[in-house]
Amino acid sequence: MPELGKLSPKFLQEIILRRLGARRAELLQGPMFGVDNAVVRVAEGTVAICTTDPISIIPALGVDASAWLSVHLLASDVTTSGFPPAFAVFDLNLPPKMEDAELEAYWTSIHRACEELSVAIVGGHTGRFVGCDYTIMGGGVMIAVGAEEKYLTSGMAQAGDVLLLTKGCAISTTGILAYAFSNTIERELGSKFLKHAQAFLRKSSTAKDALTAASVGVRDQGVTAMHDVTEGGVLGGIFELVSASGKGARIDQESIQVSEEAREVCRLFEIDPFTSLSEGSLAISVRPEKSDRVRAVLDGAGIQSSVVGEVLARESGIVLVDDSGERMLEYPEKDPYWDAYWHAVEKGWT
Repeated sequence: MPELGKLSPKFLQEIILRRLGARRAELLQGPMFGVDNAVVRVAEGTVAICTTDPISIIPALGVDASAWLSVHLLASDVTTSGFPPAFAVFDLNLPPKMEDAELEAYWTSIHRACEELSVAIVGGHTGRFVGCDYTIMGGGVMIAVGAEEKYLTSGMAQAGDVLLLTKGCAISTTGILAYAFSNTIERELGSKFLKHAQAFLRKSSTAKDALTAASVGVRDQGVTAMHDVTEGGVLGGIFELVSASGKGARIDQESIQVSEEAREVCRLFEIDPFTSLSEGSLAISVRPEKSDRVRAVLDGAGIQSSVVGEVLARESGIVLVDDSGERMLEYPEKDPYWDAYWHAVEKGWT
């Protein structure tokens, strides 16, 4: 049976990325491994930043948290451009059993999350269809608009850049599992711990992180590239940013923050916190003379960050330094979160 989660980079490159329809001169950045957004010139000196992701209702989270997470996963991608999100389109493919009251609550929460981000919903498609079920309910597109000379992609990192990471690792792994298996976690780790772990769900956005970092300056004036961490965890996210930029890197694993909540949840579910789902963590490459300023601005906004490495020339490769020494980092093609989740279900954890 095919693996769950994202397609492998090999399949993506050989099958998907070789079949991308017509070529258009206005497309400045198209689909690419490790790149979050498309960049399209829409007028002289102006670009649109476009991204897409699934939207979902995760029953254990409830409709409000699921809607918030769906909107913020889109916003986390599009804001890595350095621009705030402006427009959204949603395609809702709903299960036949979904009642009107649940749909109203879900859509109200989608509206509220977009409103808080100053995002206008400009279109979509909605219906109930046989074969659709929870958790994936369709997809969304989010768009930002800005000056062509100021946009970023995750492929713009430069050799010599400092690599920063916000918040630490396994952010969304911790938050989602704390809701999905709350009884088990409370029994094993206590009610106070459970409450703290569940709070990680609302940390699973990097929209504020990205816009705060970019406020210092972009390209040669500060931040050169950003990439929100998803499947493959923080090591996968940094690997993607560096690979998209055609560079090498040296990553210090001991500098990556592992919160007590992430450490204990990952221990319980037998997950490597460094390679597991971590929406909420933002990888940032920044010119070395601006690194302290970016960290200070993030800190002033209440966003913890740490220096986790540096960008090197391509020929250096991507090197991971951990307690066993130095080794070439291999891309974590399989995120341990998925197997851990279903093994917990099979064991009857609730």
